[in-house]
Amino acid sequence: MTSMSSINSLVHFRAQTSGAPQPREVPNGAYASTGKRLLDLVLVALLLPIAVPVIAICAVMLLINGHNPFYAQLRLGQHGRVFRIWKLRTMYADADQRLQALLAGNSDLRAEWDAKQKLQDDPRITRTGHFLRQTSIDELPQIFNVLRGDMSLLGPRPMMLDQVKLYGPTLPAYLALRPGISGLWQVTERNDADFEQRAAIDARYAATLSFANDLRLVWKTIKVVIRSTGI
Repeated sequence: MTSMSSINSLVHFRAQTSGAPQPREVPNGAYASTGKRLLDLVLVALLLPIAVPVIAICAVMLLINGHNPFYAQLRLGQHGRVFRIWKLRTMYADADQRLQALLAGNSDLRAEWDAKQKLQDDPRITRTGHFLRQTSIDELPQIFNVLRGDMSLLGPRPMMLDQVKLYGPTLPAYLALRPGISGLWQVTERNDADFEQRAAIDARYAATLSFANDLRLVWKTIKVVIRSTGI
């Protein structure tokens, strides 16, 4: 659910930066404004005939195992627009309650969560969920977010609303782009990076955005998926 503190943080940020000059990390040019979206649409058109049957098969598997196959969560997108991201379900239905109980009773896990906003060994993930995450199949429904224009195939990882305060001065670079299914952070630092490093990587991606770099990221993403190290 969207918290009032998250919304207030975003409103405060917009008020501070409204009309302010954009930092150099914010991308501009023909590729950023038009070419990147065209690349998304071309690649999604190629992916759909493969992705749709895979999503359908996995959804049936999850239903057979007694799980609601899809999971939706609010995320912060381009220009501060809030949208609903879609995934194949990988966690138990009471995952949020399990997380709070786990963090309340373990200071080491609390420190890991505060630094990375995720857990390396997350007990909330189901057995089927481990497979879906390892192969990155759980992210496939987000191609429909790409079609809608909420996301890009490549970009900063979609931010949860209560993570706004963690981005600091790099937030304008994040808000300048559509969040990505894959991206520079997803194929490099991944689980080893804390949130501050993740924000810096997102800013680096924005500062070096180009057609050539995105093609390199597509190739790196393919290798990550083949190695089944998850996105």
